[in-house]
Amino acid sequence: MQWRSYRFVSGLLFLASVAGMSFALYLEHVQGLEPCPLCVFQRIGLIGLGLISLIAFLHHPKNNVLKRIYSFLGLVTISWSVGVAARHVWLQNLPKDQVPSCGPGLDYWVDTLPLKAVFENVLKGSGECAMVDWTFLGQSLPVWSLLFFSVLALISLWQLFRKY
Repeated sequence: MQWRSYRFVSGLLFLASVAGMSFALYLEHVQGLEPCPLCVFQRIGLIGLGLISLIAFLHHPKNNVLKRIYSFLGLVTISWSVGVAARHVWLQNLPKDQVPSCGPGLDYWVDTLPLKAVFENVLKGSGECAMVDWTFLGQSLPVWSLLFFSVLALISLWQLFRKY
């Protein structure tokens, strides 16, 4: 299998998604870092990319239109994660007096609010999203997530527009 083949790249995107989610779950369940609502929403796009890439890998379409449809759907889902991670980085870099106050947890919002209101409240961010709980090489987890998601988005974009 060539490293540039559609199937290989789809498998690579799937494995990268699995690795990203595995690391997130490791930080949550082994290191004890409770994910904020924005972190949870970032995972949604990563899981979406992983599922779409797995389907594309297993289906291995011969039709270029189907290849581009899978690539577009993967790009859309990981772009969601890029956007949410960028918002998270922005919240963490706000001056202390402009950080929103901490709100109720995501579980409470899901139980009490309509889905549209849950999305609105989560994307506004809250105080717990502005806290830096973990760093590596001086950068917070949302910065590393933004970098990781951006690389996956660039690979997905290349997969979408490359010549087959």
